Amino acid sequence: MRGAFAWLRRWGISVASLIGGLLALFVFRRELPHVRWIIGYLLLLWLLFALTVQVREAFATSKAGRLALTAADYTIQSLYHGVLLFLLPAYWASATLDAPNVAFLVLLIALTLLATFDPWYRAAVERVPAVTDVFFVVSLFAALNVALPLVGVPPFWALLTSAWMAVVGVAPALKRSRRWPWWRALGATAIAGGGVVLLAVAGRAWIPPAPLSLARATLARDVVGGEPVSPLGPKLGADDLRGLVAFTAVYAPAGLRQPIAHVWRRDGRVVSVVPLSPFHGGRREGFRTFSRKSVVPADPAGRWSVDVVTDSGQLIGRLRFRVSP
Repeated sequence: MRGAFAWLRRWGISVASLIGGLLALFVFRRELPHVRWIIGYLLLLWLLFALTVQVREAFATSKAGRLALTAADYTIQSLYHGVLLFLLPAYWASATLDAPNVAFLVLLIALTLLATFDPWYRAAVERVPAVTDVFFVVSLFAALNVALPLVGVPPFWALLTSAWMAVVGVAPALKRSRRWPWWRALGATAIAGGGVVLLAVAGRAWIPPAPLSLARATLARDVVGGEPVSPLGPKLGADDLRGLVAFTAVYAPAGLRQPIAHVWRRDGRVVSVVPLSPFHGGRREGFRTFSRKSVVPADPAGRWSVDVVTDSGQLIGRLRFRVSP
């Protein structure tokens, strides 16, 4: 019995937090258009982060101050947990599991689990204090990357703006650790943010274009009235490839206008790129569009895919099929 109480004292809150998070993900539906919740979380998170950085040294000298810092740290951890849980469904829908952008989803899942279990989080922070900075930068970047398109910012510009703002957001920590004036800390983080923006441009294929997602995708003989006609399965013969249509519906928030393209590949090599009309967000069932395979290689057998990509090269989703001789 004593062992059970010890276990509950150490892990009880974490287990309850995990169960609550799973209920939030799979039972209750969180609508992304409620962008005010994301912005509110971020403002509160940044204010607490900036405040605790500035007063930590002064408060650590008294018992009451240490208790206040402990409460603030626990609140910040809870905010990380809430923000990441809010974002996971959007990045899960936007990521492609056999593409590089799944790595960012895995990072978010790992941080969510770490924020859920208090003993793990505390141990990580005690051994590597920079873990708190990683949580802050990744949470801020991921949230802004979703929130900005919800107010009409194109995903590519949202990616760059989020990367820059996430770095500038650590200015209070840099000011305190280096004992710099505000203008110097802000200037240094602004310049560093410019470098991170260049990294974001180079590594944009590793970031899901959330909140864009592939709502529907199928192969068909034709499209009539915006609907696929004679849908086909993932296994085709060589003759099926002639006139084959790739039908896709892309979900995007209202007010967003985004050019996209279909990239046809065979065994990983690009066969053709078909630019499509820019879609308009706001349709729950997704904006419907399609491309047709008109030119067939002499030997079409192999593994084929149709990638739905933004004009900046971010992968929204992938339709896969195999062609037999």
